[in-house]
Amino acid sequence: MQTRISTKGQVVLPKAIRDKRRWKAGTLLTVEDRPEGLLLKPVEKKKKLTIDDWAGILNYKGPPHTVEEMNAAIEKEVRRRHARGRY
Repeated sequence: MQTRISTKGQVVLPKAIRDKRRWKAGTLLTVEDRPEGLLLKPVEKKKKLTIDDWAGILNYKGPPHTVEEMNAAIEKEVRRRHARGRY
């Protein structure tokens, strides 16, 4: 495969390569200049959270709620949203 640098200095990557690497439009790439050529790498995304990370976020310090209390809270929120015309 071959590609050409545009007059604006941009390089278009062939669709077959983008599909193979699962690089969608807007993917941010880092460019490294190596002796053997250029290396394109996607910028690492934010660290993925583990179960332990989530457990710390969701930590609740209080008495456990009953199923009836949770259902009442859900019903209250639904009524509130209906009153605002959201649904």
